[in-house]
Amino acid sequence: MIKVTIIDDQVIILNGLQKILADAPHIDIVDVFTNGDVLLESLEKSQPHVLLLDIHMPNKSGIELAGIISKKYPQVKMIALTNVDVLAQMKQMLQKGCLGYLLKDVSPEVLIKAIETVSKGEQYLQEEFKIQLLNSLSGMNSKQLITRREKEILKLITEEHTNSEIAGKLFLSLRTVENHRNNLLQKLNVKNTAGLVKIAIKEGFI
Repeated sequence: MIKVTIIDDQVIILNGLQKILADAPHIDIVDVFTNGDVLLESLEKSQPHVLLLDIHMPNKSGIELAGIISKKYPQVKMIALTNVDVLAQMKQMLQKGCLGYLLKDVSPEVLIKAIETVSKGEQYLQEEFKIQLLNSLSGMNSKQLITRREKEILKLITEEHTNSEIAGKLFLSLRTVENHRNNLLQKLNVKNTAGLVKIAIKEGFI
């Protein structure tokens, strides 16, 4: 039996993950959390085999938690969960000790396979993340790592739309748009919206 703990500040995500894993007889969800500090308190008493770790959370981020957990509880195998596919973020989580990296909308089959794999101490990345990682090692530039969705958001940013307006136009949550904007800042190595617009025009993203 693989003992699994889940942490995500969105209850709807927690409920969805629990529902998926309830159908796997060899997986036992021992705890769920929405707060990083409470998770750390629980780990002092007992540790799961696998931790599903949300990256974007208030208080302590998944990146910060992964660093703490990998040092104090190296036996806990971590899988990072995210809404966005950003290479820099994936590298950070892997460097902090995560063995897996998944989008939250993965199929039940992929989620279960990932848990089975990392529980054995092996790495599991979704295929698109493997490709991104290999491409980065091959020297691809930032322009080639911009996703279709990020290009859509970048175009709207250059048209002076706010995050809320972009969320409405693309039928996304405000938080998802904010995450995409932050990912663009990282990928294009700029500090603000003005920098995004300048790069977008210079590199021909729009």
